[in-house]
Amino acid sequence: MEFLNRVKAELRENLKTVPIIQLPQDLDKTRQIPIPSNANSEHVRITERFIPGGDGQEMLIKIYEPVQRSKEELPAVLWSHGGGYVLGHPNGEDSLCESIVQAVNCIVVSPDYRLAPEHSYPAAIEDCYATLVWMTSSTNELNVDPMRVAIGGGSAGGGLTAALALMTRDRKGPVICFQMPLYPMIDDRSITPSSYEITDSHAVWFRSNNISAWEMYLGDSAHGEISPYAAPTRAKNLEGLPPTYTCVGQLDPFRDETIDYVARLAQAGVDVEFQLYPGCFHAFEHIAPDAEISQHTKNGYIQALSKALNG
Repeated sequence: MEFLNRVKAELRENLKTVPIIQLPQDLDKTRQIPIPSNANSEHVRITERFIPGGDGQEMLIKIYEPVQRSKEELPAVLWSHGGGYVLGHPNGEDSLCESIVQAVNCIVVSPDYRLAPEHSYPAAIEDCYATLVWMTSSTNELNVDPMRVAIGGGSAGGGLTAALALMTRDRKGPVICFQMPLYPMIDDRSITPSSYEITDSHAVWFRSNNISAWEMYLGDSAHGEISPYAAPTRAKNLEGLPPTYTCVGQLDPFRDETIDYVARLAQAGVDVEFQLYPGCFHAFEHIAPDAEISQHTKNGYIQALSKALNG
């Protein structure tokens, strides 16, 4: 297959083992697959609690922190999981959140935000905003530095990160010192060259799934003017956003919307660092975590986060 031949050799075998999901028909079946916690570090404490979500109802959050803590305030990261706005749970990214805690010496908070289509826009972003407000109003309880709070996530989590930065700026909400939207899902229109290029169902995330996921996420909003808090590409003004790090694979349908976002951030005077990885598909570092390029990529964005919070 042409797509598989373009994939970096060290990633190819892992990619072949990934089950093909076709949305929307496979949504219920995929959700029934258990998402086990993949936590394994004795140096990170994970706790679960419930806080008011964006609709005022109880929402699960997971808190990751060093087991051995001094009395000094630590930086904090709000981490939003991926899943196309229709799938996913914080449990699926336990290992990554643990890695962030250990490398950055910080606290990570990850919300179990509401998913579409049952809860279309703005449910997910309002849940993330509620989490950010809770984090920054609980700095004494969490013992975190309110001036060192970052936000991040991959894929749909990257889209929520970019949307949260916009929403927080416009609402004059809590201070965000850094954002890290990795290969973010930010353009509902599916009009970029890469969105047309990546159509192979082996690509983890591809054109038809992207279109279906956006339709489910936008719901009734799809028939009116699309808010930049739903699709951040639609934001007309990116001035005043926090310093940014992002990356994307060359074989990711989000390649071009990420590149456009990076260029517009730079033009708006926002400090931005960007990496493009040839031969790499969507979320490759999670699909093939032991590959050299995956470890390089993951170390790169965790180091960028550490530098922003501790530099």
